[in-house]
Amino acid sequence: MAAAPTSRPRRRWAYAAAGALWCAAIAGGAIAGLVDTLGPPPLGKNLTYSQTVLGSDGELLRAYLTPEGRWRLPASAADVDPRFFDALFAYEDKRFFSHHGVDPLATLRAAYQLATRGEIVSGGSTISMQVARLLEPRRKRSLYAKFRQMVRAVQLEQALNKQKILSLYLTLAPYGGNLEGIRAASFAYFGKEPRRLTLGETALLVALPQSPEYRRPDRHPNHARDARNRVLDRIAESELFSAEELTAAKAEPVPTARKSMPLGAPHASDDAKAAFSDQSIIHLTINARLQRRLERLAHDRARGLGDAMSVAIVVAENETGRILARVATPDYFDATRAGQVDLTRAVRSPGSTLKPFIYGIGFEDGLVHPETLIEDRPIRFGDYAPENFDQTFQGTVTVRRALQMSLNVPAVSLLDAVGPSRLLARLDEAGASLKLPEHETAGLALGLGGIGIRLIDLTALYAGLARQGTVMPLHERQDDPVLPEHRLMEPVAAWYVGDVLRGAPPPPNALGGRIAFKTGTSYGYRDAWAVGFDGRYTVGVWTGRPDGAPVPGLLGRTAAAPILFDVFARLTEQPRPLPPAPRGVLIERTAQLPPPLRRFAARNMQSASAVSDVRIVFPPNGASLALEQDGSAIDPIPIKITGGTAPLSILVDGMPLQTARGAGTVFFSPVGPGFVRVTVTDATGAADSVSVRLQQ
Repeated sequence: MAAAPTSRPRRRWAYAAAGALWCAAIAGGAIAGLVDTLGPPPLGKNLTYSQTVLGSDGELLRAYLTPEGRWRLPASAADVDPRFFDALFAYEDKRFFSHHGVDPLATLRAAYQLATRGEIVSGGSTISMQVARLLEPRRKRSLYAKFRQMVRAVQLEQALNKQKILSLYLTLAPYGGNLEGIRAASFAYFGKEPRRLTLGETALLVALPQSPEYRRPDRHPNHARDARNRVLDRIAESELFSAEELTAAKAEPVPTARKSMPLGAPHASDDAKAAFSDQSIIHLTINARLQRRLERLAHDRARGLGDAMSVAIVVAENETGRILARVATPDYFDATRAGQVDLTRAVRSPGSTLKPFIYGIGFEDGLVHPETLIEDRPIRFGDYAPENFDQTFQGTVTVRRALQMSLNVPAVSLLDAVGPSRLLARLDEAGASLKLPEHETAGLALGLGGIGIRLIDLTALYAGLARQGTVMPLHERQDDPVLPEHRLMEPVAAWYVGDVLRGAPPPPNALGGRIAFKTGTSYGYRDAWAVGFDGRYTVGVWTGRPDGAPVPGLLGRTAAAPILFDVFARLTEQPRPLPPAPRGVLIERTAQLPPPLRRFAARNMQSASAVSDVRIVFPPNGASLALEQDGSAIDPIPIKITGGTAPLSILVDGMPLQTARGAGTVFFSPVGPGFVRVTVTDATGAADSVSVRLQQ
């Protein structure tokens, strides 16, 4: 009688084991019966993935939603931290690499638990079975659905190897909301690729696919934390992780909100997506790490420059023409800065940045040498009287100094000898997309910014100087065909230009002589530029307002040049030297030059006395100007003054505006629409006056 209590548990265990074997036998028979009736399994060949744009280093720049509105990024074992698999197999499928789709031991365990507890404790699903369910989802859970998964898992194992099955799991596993796959989940919850995960992050990613909506950390962080900790408790039995690691993993915070998906090089990515809509993966030449650093730089500098200001940057590799970074705006989603406008491809006035090409053709033609003397004095070419930015003149200077100081009169004098149409044709032949104002022809104002050009084209032209006179078309897709080079100027002329620009005065707190660069400021302070190169890279920088409104005080030297030098500091610790001088370079002082090269004489110029009268050239008398408004403030109106004897007095409707030290541009802020009279008087009493209508 005393043995009865012991025999009953044994008898119950025997009944349970028999029941489990019976269930397993039924499952085996059902599987065998279904194999021939279900047809071939889906292998994931028709899946749609998020179109992804990758940088030159393989890093994700940007991904796009699938047509169904899901984030589904392709993944393989190489994309994931190896410890994730240790945890996954320990928790989900210990015999993944030894079974053939269905794990008999796990199935028996599940059947035994069902028989002894009267409820499903574990489903016994293998990773292969879960992949089968993801490829062929069914809404209702049933014994038939489980059998079907088993059949499909066996078929998958026969058709695919283990690594491909694992890749499908890593790509399709649900993680809550519209997140599918471990890469999408890792970006959304941790803001990074899953190549390096903490143990707590690993455990959370293992736990979520079991109940992705109930355990979503952005909606149910407590459920997510409990599920993660259960995974940690289970994998502790594997002894793959130390007790200290497991304790630290449980102490890790659970993310409570989703992060944004990567948005690197958004404009370049959009261009690539539009051009290659049928490709799921697009490879760009852009370096993702450099792109991120320059996007942060542009963002910080744009805010420092003021409201509604923007910054654009292009970095190109001289030898190959590859674009390594392209920052089209400082913030893609900032509407106040027109974030979705690609300012690297916007046509803007280049200011003085075309001067190096004037001098380059002059060098090529034998008109001047860097040590040639040239005059910087008041002159007039017909009705056009160029002036320097500071309304002063330097007298007789060398060509080297004239270009380094960006003097206007010498550049216009040389352009008159070279020919504006010839300069325009040369730049056009080199691949630059130039745009003249409507109904205008190429004139001498071309050399001072009287034309439109894109930052990306200007950068390519300067890279041509670095390549000693040949322009390699810039490209940013790795599979772009190699395009033919274009001749810009002779190697000797290009070397002269680079050697001169290397001596340009650097911005404050920057070291000179390390890169060759030129700055430019467009008429009315609308655009500030800085473009430079060393022996390996060329960088173009533009700053200004996207809407083209004037920004008083905006200068290439103070606004764009510091950004240019910051970009080079992020590119390399020590700029690479420029190429050595090619054959034919003449390195002599002015006195040792051949007599024709010692002094340049401008042609077609009139007496300096012809420029003495003070005159308002903008706005013209009787003009109607549209008022531009930024929020509640009305944008200032520029007043362009030429000639006269300093100091100049400017009045608006009879009220003093300011006193200027010489001709140039001043601004006034109108109170609203209506008629305004502007008057300027110089020190001799000469005056000019215009009346304009301001309207909204």
